[in-house]
Amino acid sequence: MDTPAVQEQVHEQIGVRLAAAVGADAADLGRLAEEAALRLHESGQEPDFEVRSADFTTDPYFVCADRYWRRRFSDSPSSDTALACARWIAAHTTAGCRSAVREQWTLGNGFINRSHMETREQLDEAARSLVGVPGATDLALTLLLYHAGKLRANFAFDDLNAFLTTSALANVAGPRLNEPVVLALRSFAAFGSRALTTEHARDLLDRAWTAPSRSRHVVDVCLNGLAFSVPFEGQGELLRRLAQEAVDSHPDNHMFRFRLAAAHHLCADHDEALSHVDAALAMLARHGTFSRELLLEQYLVKREAIQEARLRAAREAEHEARWRRQDAANADLERAMQRSSVRAVELVAVFTSAIAFAVGSLQVTLSGNLTLRERLWLLTALGAGLTVFALLIVGGTWLITRRQPRR
Repeated sequence: MDTPAVQEQVHEQIGVRLAAAVGADAADLGRLAEEAALRLHESGQEPDFEVRSADFTTDPYFVCADRYWRRRFSDSPSSDTALACARWIAAHTTAGCRSAVREQWTLGNGFINRSHMETREQLDEAARSLVGVPGATDLALTLLLYHAGKLRANFAFDDLNAFLTTSALANVAGPRLNEPVVLALRSFAAFGSRALTTEHARDLLDRAWTAPSRSRHVVDVCLNGLAFSVPFEGQGELLRRLAQEAVDSHPDNHMFRFRLAAAHHLCADHDEALSHVDAALAMLARHGTFSRELLLEQYLVKREAIQEARLRAAREAEHEARWRRQDAANADLERAMQRSSVRAVELVAVFTSAIAFAVGSLQVTLSGNLTLRERLWLLTALGAGLTVFALLIVGGTWLITRRQPRR
């Protein structure tokens, strides 16, 4: 453990480095902040400066503190570290950025350390240690969000719902359970659970989405829950509408662009989905994050799925067009065969009548007992009768075989 004099010297050096990083580009700022965080971590000291924003692009103090706590959580991803982080947030962040910093560090580090799960007994013990402590609700909220971040990353929907509603930490957090981020996490759990209704999930989503203090993390959790929901009618359209709203509000956010691609994928709008996932990949390459490789893999998997769906839809459209052409050809053939059959019946009727007339005429002609006038009348009557017979056959055939109008 360094002496107080050495600790003071370290903090002075850190202050100089971070002051020099103000105004630097994102790459230099990140490098200087990472070096400062490593120096603090190796000396066993917590940052002693104040954080006034949660901006990764322009605030070296926030980036340094973020890198420092990431190392602390990596060394010991427990509720003890989360509690130490909660106390640091309470003492070293301004009120305007405190919620954003808390959400970033709890949900982000929960995702990174999702494989380290504490038991319910350990979490209950942590909750009991907060009873009667000043600021207990804020401290409990930080621990609650950290463990919820792990459950969310593991898609443990039912466990997450139970933890947020019935755990000892939730009880200590008390009124903070109405925070938009908690409502968003509950909606995430409800959408993924098969024990809760879609109506309940949508009610929680609406409450979180319309909250005046809705943050970027709240938007992300809401969209995440919709994307991984148990399928329901209108899911794709709802996700597309909310994701488009998120993209309009945060046009440079690669995750929101990715959610919009997933929404178009659900709506079978494959060209739009491909366009947005490519945009998300380009944004990810420009900005970069600690979890860049994990996100890159996720985005590429989605892109491949969109490509496969697009090709499958193209093949199905081709097959459908082929079937339509085949159905049209079959209908034409059926009509041609029907016309041929009708013509054949008509021809047989006329031919039969002609033969009958010829045979009848021959008999009348060979009969010597009839006068010429009588023979003419007989031939006329025979011809008229056979003509009526032929017309009845042709007319009946047409009546039977005519095409009925489609209803």
